[in-house]
Amino acid sequence: MGRLTVGALRAVLVLVFAGTVFIQASMAWVLISGNDPEDGSLPLTPLRVITILGMVSVQVALVCVWRLVTMVRRGTVFSHAAFRYVDVMIGAIVAAALVWFAVTAVNAPGQRDDPGVTVIMAGVGLAILGVALIVLVLRMLLAQAVARDVEAARMRAELDEVI
Repeated sequence: MGRLTVGALRAVLVLVFAGTVFIQASMAWVLISGNDPEDGSLPLTPLRVITILGMVSVQVALVCVWRLVTMVRRGTVFSHAAFRYVDVMIGAIVAAALVWFAVTAVNAPGQRDDPGVTVIMAGVGLAILGVALIVLVLRMLLAQAVARDVEAARMRAELDEVI
C-alpha cells in the first residue's frame, strides 16, 4: 500500500472513531443528565444504551483495521499475529449484528402497523452477519497465504543448505 492510501485510510479511521466517541458521549450525557425526557412513544433509554454498545463494536473493528494496515505497511501482515486482529474484527462485526438485532427487537412493537420495517431491519442485521462471513473467508485466504509463506521460507532454507 502506498503512503497516500495508508494516510487516507488512517484519516478516515480517525474521523469515524472520533464520530463514534462523540455519539457515545452524547448518548451517555443524555442518559446521565436526564435532559431528554421520554414521551413514551419510543423506549429511548434502551436504544441509547444499545447505541453506545454498538459504537464500541465499531471502535473495536476500527482499531483492528488500524493495526492490520500498520502490519501491511511494515510487510508483516502475512504472519500469525494478523489472525488475532482478524478474529477480533469478526467478533466485533458479529457483535454489531447482535446489537442491530436488539435495536430491531426494541423497535418492533412500535411497527405493528407496518411490520415491513421490522423485516427490513432484520434483513440489515443479516447483511451485517454476511459481512462477518466475508471477513471469515478473507481470514481463510490469509491463512493460506501464511501457510504458503512458511512453506516458501522452509524451501529457501533447504535450498540454502544445498548450495
